[in-house]
Order: sequence, then structure tokens, then C-alpha cells
Amino acid sequence: MKHARIAWRGAVHHAVHHAAADGDRLLLADGTLLAEDEVVWLPPVVPGTIIALGINYADHKKELAGELTLSAKDEPLAFLKGPNALIGHRGCTRRPADAAFMHYECELAVVISRHAKRVARADGLGCVAGYTIANDYAVRDYLENWYRPNLRVKNRDGCTALGPWLVDAADVPDPHALALRTWVNGELRQHGHTRDLIDDVPALIEYLSSFMTLAPGDIILTGTPEGVSNVVPGDEVVCEIEGLGRLLNTLVADDTEGH
Repeated sequence: MKHARIAWRGAVHHAVHHAAADGDRLLLADGTLLAEDEVVWLPPVVPGTIIALGINYADHKKELAGELTLSAKDEPLAFLKGPNALIGHRGCTRRPADAAFMHYECELAVVISRHAKRVARADGLGCVAGYTIANDYAVRDYLENWYRPNLRVKNRDGCTALGPWLVDAADVPDPHALALRTWVNGELRQHGHTRDLIDDVPALIEYLSSFMTLAPGDIILTGTPEGVSNVVPGDEVVCEIEGLGRLLNTLVADDTEGH
């Protein structure tokens, strides 16, 4: 099942996906059916700890080779994000006025289902509630001259779109068999596949739970493949992951009012 969190008529609602002949709808608990553009989309889960992975696709690692200090022996490059970094489907993300190169990052996001400590890799997928899509923007010229995501790159308000749906883990038989695509203004810019993850979902859960307790609602952003490109105010960015949906986001100028 596909789940969503939305704001409608002054309240926050849980909704599920409802397929109809004339287009997809959101079904509320009271039976109300709503169109996608009638609501404000929120991140599909109330986030706990947000853990993001950098350089977790071999092709993206090669793409950024000039900036890297990583080696084959390094542990996963993980960092934390605050909840204010998240916005929902159809939201707007500000592009800093002084940014020279800001790019999208289409990522498989993993939502944890239970408290998990020292989980073996073989048991990792048993800790997953479901999956969603993240677009975790980065401002490349804000990064240090060695690749380590810093605070103002990855914790900017509204810098990470999440959604539109949380898809139950039972409906995603293999999270490592999913195509990822990103379009900018209708042009395909990024095309990857989760089979190319360096550290796959069970490996990440094993690694993270070895030193921290994962909790229900924690979110793991698993990294992006190659194909990042600069985006500017006015650009419409759509991230798609096979079986999970299409996450739409629009870039706006930093001084735009009402966003």
C-alpha cells in the first residue's frame, strides 16, 4: 500500500493511494477522495533521525573523483540531517543567490519500522517499514575542498524533498532492483539503478545499528547515482523510482516570498 501525509482544510491527514479511471486520488479515512493538486503534501512520515549517505554509487564516486579523499577501505560516508530540511511532494526549494552549482540527488529513502541495535545484515530488511523517494539537493561550491557534506549544504531549510508516498516494504520485494530517473523541465538528466549501491540496504542497517540504535520513523537516504547537473530558479525537477512514484519539486530564488 502507498501512504501519504497531507494538509487539507486546516488539518493533517493520513491518506492512501486510490487508483481511478480519471487519475490517481488520495483516499482519506472518512472516504473523501482528493486530487493531488487539492492538498499540501507533507513528508510521508514524521521523521525521527535522518541519516544520509554520500558517495554510495560507484558511478557517482567516479563522477566526483577529483573531489574525493575516499578509498576502498573507508566506512560508509554517513551524516545527519535535521527535520527542517524536509519538505513534501510539489514543494519549493530555495537556491541560494550566491550558489554557482546546485544539483538534485535522486535517492531511495528507507524508513525504519522498529528499534534496531546490532542487527545482522541477514536481518536488515526485517527492520524496514517501507520506502520513499528523496531529492537531497547539494550546493557543490559550499562543500569543503575535500568531499565531506557540511552543515549549510545538507541542512538548509527545505533542501530535501521527500515523498510523495511511503510504500510498504511488503510491496517492494527487492529494493535493489529499482530504476532511478531524474527529469529537469521534462529532460532526462539522471538514470541509475539501486543494484549499483556500494553499500546496500541491509549492509547500511547493519553498519548503522552497530553503533547507534535505529528507531521507528528513522530515515536512511541511500545516496545518488551519477548524472547530477546544475539547476536554477524556475526549474521543475521530477525524481522517479520504479514502483515508488514520482516526486516533483520546483527551484525558487532565495528571496522568493511565500515559500
